[in-house]
Amino acid sequence: MDICVLGRVGYDLYAVEHNRPLAEVEHFSRHLGGSSANIAIGLARLGLGVGIISAIGRDALGEYLLKVLSQEGVDAQHVRLVEGYNTSLCLTEVSPPDHFPQVFYRCEPADSRVVVGPEEEAYIRQARMFVTNGTSLSASPARESTLKALKTAHEAGLRTVLDIDYRASSWSSPEEAGHAARQALGWIDVVLGNEDELSLLTGQQETRLQAQAALDLGVKIVICKLGSKGVVAHTQDSVCSAQPIPIEVVSTIGAGDGFAAGFLYALDRNLPLEECLRYGNTAAAVVVSRVSCSDAMPRLEELADLLGRTNPPA
Repeated sequence: MDICVLGRVGYDLYAVEHNRPLAEVEHFSRHLGGSSANIAIGLARLGLGVGIISAIGRDALGEYLLKVLSQEGVDAQHVRLVEGYNTSLCLTEVSPPDHFPQVFYRCEPADSRVVVGPEEEAYIRQARMFVTNGTSLSASPARESTLKALKTAHEAGLRTVLDIDYRASSWSSPEEAGHAARQALGWIDVVLGNEDELSLLTGQQETRLQAQAALDLGVKIVICKLGSKGVVAHTQDSVCSAQPIPIEVVSTIGAGDGFAAGFLYALDRNLPLEECLRYGNTAAAVVVSRVSCSDAMPRLEELADLLGRTNPPA
């Protein structure tokens, strides 16, 4: 296993009728969702060995999600089926190019029941990289399990990654989300977030100050996603950026997960940081050109083709 991911696996319903208010949509297409699961599938499609630690409901939705993970080559042996808790559900309106409201159903979701014991700790130590997200810190016992997993990975010498992944429906307040994420920073090497998420994390409003605050707490790389303005990477010694890839937008949902998959793939391959950003932006471009998150993730040959076309050799 190359990369171990811990976090949310969910069930997504996307409106089949585009440009129709969500309350009026009559038909939906189903997909595996959840930020962590999307990233896991994105990494697996790029050829990496990926395992995921999570929890889902013991029901027909859970069976479907396990089947999809297996078909995508993600090792799900540590995805627990739990009684009495529902798998997270999300409904999404699709009104291109910039209107994609979502409704989340996350009352005591099954993914909040993640448990990290000796078997999961041993599993984590097999990887080179450990990836999790802020939603996993929103409720117990997943919060304590996520912190335990981060500590285990950090002490074992894995590169550790936190995608802040702020979802208001999972928290009582933005301040609570920022506080919870700060508790994990001592074990994190790479932070991914947009400007609002980094503001929650650091209390700073300006990108440079946000990055420096996280770096001062031990983070080695801070990624700030700027939407249409591209993305910036900060380290203690350097700053680099990359512009977004021009492409027709069908749905922006999942762009961040696509970026994470492309960026982390390149980072795992020890490519220069600026090149990692380009991989991330290219993967995100593929995702926004389609509907859904996990199903929209590019495969390596597709990513390589678009990378070649957007930056042809001199």
